[in-house]
Amino acid sequence: MWLFLVIIFSLGMLIAGKLSLKLQDGDQVLHIVPETFQQVQHLQHLCSTLVLDLWKPLLPEDIWAGEDLHIRVPAPLVEVKDSSDQHMISYKVLIPDVQELVDQSMPRQVPEGYVYTQYHPMEEIYLWITQIQKSHGLVTQHYLGKKIENRTMYYLQISQPSDKTKKIIWMDCGIHAREWISPAFCQWFVKEILQNYKYDPKISRFLQNLDLCVLPVDNIDGYIYSWEKDRLWRKNRSPHMNGTCYGTDLNRNFNSSWGSIGVSYNCSSEIFCGSGPESEPQTRAAAQFIERKKSDILCYLTIHSYRQYILTPYGSTTKPPSNSEELMRVAEKAAAALMGKYRTSYEVASTSLILYSNSGFSRDWAHMIGIPFSYTFELDKGTHGFVLPPDQIQHTCEETILSVTTIINYVDQKYFPGRAVMLTSGSLGLSICLNVVLTRTVS
Repeated sequence: MWLFLVIIFSLGMLIAGKLSLKLQDGDQVLHIVPETFQQVQHLQHLCSTLVLDLWKPLLPEDIWAGEDLHIRVPAPLVEVKDSSDQHMISYKVLIPDVQELVDQSMPRQVPEGYVYTQYHPMEEIYLWITQIQKSHGLVTQHYLGKKIENRTMYYLQISQPSDKTKKIIWMDCGIHAREWISPAFCQWFVKEILQNYKYDPKISRFLQNLDLCVLPVDNIDGYIYSWEKDRLWRKNRSPHMNGTCYGTDLNRNFNSSWGSIGVSYNCSSEIFCGSGPESEPQTRAAAQFIERKKSDILCYLTIHSYRQYILTPYGSTTKPPSNSEELMRVAEKAAAALMGKYRTSYEVASTSLILYSNSGFSRDWAHMIGIPFSYTFELDKGTHGFVLPPDQIQHTCEETILSVTTIINYVDQKYFPGRAVMLTSGSLGLSICLNVVLTRTVS
């Protein structure tokens, strides 16, 4: 039911900075669709003046008439209804109590075995990696780099020796700390590939030609912080201005039109782009690895939430990439495959045309350095925002893996058209290069 929100900003009560963006009991997420230019202006002013957490879109200037607006409102503001300046704007409560939803997403018990329908803190993901190595003798661990908080980064390689020239599919998850469904999907993806490659002829085929490189948690410092301190933390944990503010948005930090549009130079902002392109160790480590392997990487996939989008380059310009038609055609096939599972509908478009303009995206950077296929997946329809309940993990992952493998199959058939083989027990060996960013705190 639609209600009427009497939005006020009596500065004596609602001075920006007096309230914290950190999650509190009773915080709500409101869904607003402004109808007039005046309402848009008012909401832009409100979001710029008060301590409100914009979930959709991320910037006040991207608020448009007729477009969905999701705002997390701190509990002390929820009760505010009257003032001398009143603006009647329709709204509905999308999430009545964000903290309650967060509490529900935390695992209650630690059952035997690894449960893929729960969210896991980083230490449990370490244990998962250990178990993967023990269960699959082809797994090896390699040093990748260092994190902000002195954690060592590793990648795991799982690969069957081959005399063929093999290419790479890259996937990363968890660039934004609060998007827990993203790392959950990467873990699900790995599990499904390892369980099914002997029985699924499409998986068996592309594993003979392609290595899969997967980073389940890119922003590990931020991810740990989202578990231990602030569930809705987005950025990494790099200190700025002598430690007065923390964090860089890693998906605004890549060297793709860096800092040109859709970013902030304020280190307190959720979309702070850093002090320069690849200023963050997470960005540098991933970029250096991909740069070294770029002649072999055919597809770059980065998993985010929340929307229902498969996004193509670019974010900083509406000028399409040279292979835009093919990118769109493959993405449409992927969206159709996803829809076939639970009838979930995903939109396909470039970021600048369907969302907003931005720069420094990993997906755009990957395409700019010559990786032909590059996509962002935005998972979940947004009913629960960044706090997708665990009971929806399986549903989300089952449909998404169909979409992802559709893209991988297309790439495999495009670049290896003559490599179909007989599927015998001797030819179904595992051939995965799984890059998993791990960290260990250095004492």
